[in-house]
Amino acid sequence: MAENENIRTGRHCVFALHAHLVFVTKFRHRVFGDRHLARMGEIMRAVCADFETELVEFNGENNHVHLLVNFPPKVALAKLVNSLKGVSSRRMRQEFPDLARHYYQTNKLWSGSYFAGSAGGAPLSVVRDYIEQQNRPV
Repeated sequence: MAENENIRTGRHCVFALHAHLVFVTKFRHRVFGDRHLARMGEIMRAVCADFETELVEFNGENNHVHLLVNFPPKVALAKLVNSLKGVSSRRMRQEFPDLARHYYQTNKLWSGSYFAGSAGGAPLSVVRDYIEQQNRPV
């Protein structure tokens, strides 16, 4: 079971859901510097707050970013990703016009794809063993 500080509660549920998200720039162009990533972290944090999620960790390199997000079960991860990518793309292109030169006429910062992986909790083998060892009534 997760540690107590990682467990959140809703009206009818108790949960500890974390996702590792990776977004890659369009055409894998190397466009981000430290100032871009610092501002993008602020933008991503604000979008997460709108979804009642918590951006636990954010970092990136010149052509991709990694996010660790703690989210409630009522949030559809695909909708969160869509909003994170859309808002960050629009705001970054508005605030940093130098990014626009890398994208010709596509007017998009991010590739259409992304990586999402569940994170935290016990490894699958431990969960599988736990479920197998339940005392099933006869």
